[in-house]
Amino acid sequence: MSETRKLTEQLIKIRSVTPVDGGCQKVLAERLSSLGFSIEYLNFEDVSNLWAVLGDSGPLFAFVGHTDVVPPGSVELWTNDPFTPTLKNGFIFGRGAADMKGSLAAMITAIERFVTHNTLNFKLAYMVTSDEEGDALNGVRRVMEEFRSRKTKIDYCLVGEPSSSNSLGDTIKIGRRGSLNGKLKLLGIKGHVAYPHLAKNPIHIAAPILDELVKEAWDDGNEHFPPTSFQISNFRGGVGVTNVIPDSIEVDFNFRYSTESSDKSLKDRVVQIIEKFTSDYKIEWSLSGKPFLTKSLNLIHLVSNSVEQVVGTKPILSTAGGTSDGRFVAPTGAEVVELGPSNETIHKIDECVRLEDIEKLSVIYEKILIAINEEKENKLQTK
Repeated sequence: MSETRKLTEQLIKIRSVTPVDGGCQKVLAERLSSLGFSIEYLNFEDVSNLWAVLGDSGPLFAFVGHTDVVPPGSVELWTNDPFTPTLKNGFIFGRGAADMKGSLAAMITAIERFVTHNTLNFKLAYMVTSDEEGDALNGVRRVMEEFRSRKTKIDYCLVGEPSSSNSLGDTIKIGRRGSLNGKLKLLGIKGHVAYPHLAKNPIHIAAPILDELVKEAWDDGNEHFPPTSFQISNFRGGVGVTNVIPDSIEVDFNFRYSTESSDKSLKDRVVQIIEKFTSDYKIEWSLSGKPFLTKSLNLIHLVSNSVEQVVGTKPILSTAGGTSDGRFVAPTGAEVVELGPSNETIHKIDECVRLEDIEKLSVIYEKILIAINEEKENKLQTK
């Protein structure tokens, strides 16, 4: 059994449902400590964060990931227990197999081989949190705030999120869209449906507002980002009977937005649309993350070339998909790229990862480290 498979299965067995780490970071820290890494736990409230560093000079390259997983849902719908890793037809099944314990294991085994056979010419770090799948308030977000106060600067960041679509390495993420959440409450007057003139129906008020919000073209996107999208995620209203007009309704919605828009511009336009129909409303906003894009080609080239050496084709550069912890690292000026296994089964019943993919992923990660090391060595020799 390969070391990457062994470690992946060891991590899957740990029930680390967000924000619980469950001991995953201890397993990872022990392996890194044996290589000479300094180990630090930056825990905030109920969230565990591991920061491990090796080396004391040169640019700082950090692997970034998370040990927490989403809940398994109805366990009876799984073919096997979600926290009992099962190998079948070349795939490892289990919650977190693809998102992202397979990547965490591949990072560790890549680091182990690299450190054993190379003289380190840069600072190598490993950062993992147990708060990526949840609120993401006390994970990488808080760690980066701590780093700003310490003046710790990450130069290169590789996030192990499952970036691939149909095959390993076919896609790498070089940025992510912003995510803006809104909670809208429309106010009315409760009454009997037989006497609508004595009431004010907030559902009827909501209909044209939501219709306009859904049909609005927020922007056209650009060469790196698709157009901004608006989606309604929840609608709450009514008292559960058919003869009562409710006094209010609530609508939750989300923007996934490109660099052509800003959170302020989107908020302003939503308010303009609402106020065309009513002034009796309340709205709360929460920003999950602003859009980011890695424009420098240095890390992108290193990652793309390493992928091509292992799988034989160059990856597509993409900003599609959800958010990641890269959104907290990128604003500090770091070059951020995301590379991991297929995202086809993430968060689903019977989540799985192809064993061959995570073993190849470990080789790709190692090649990236070697390329950074050689680049730094060449610069030292030319001085």
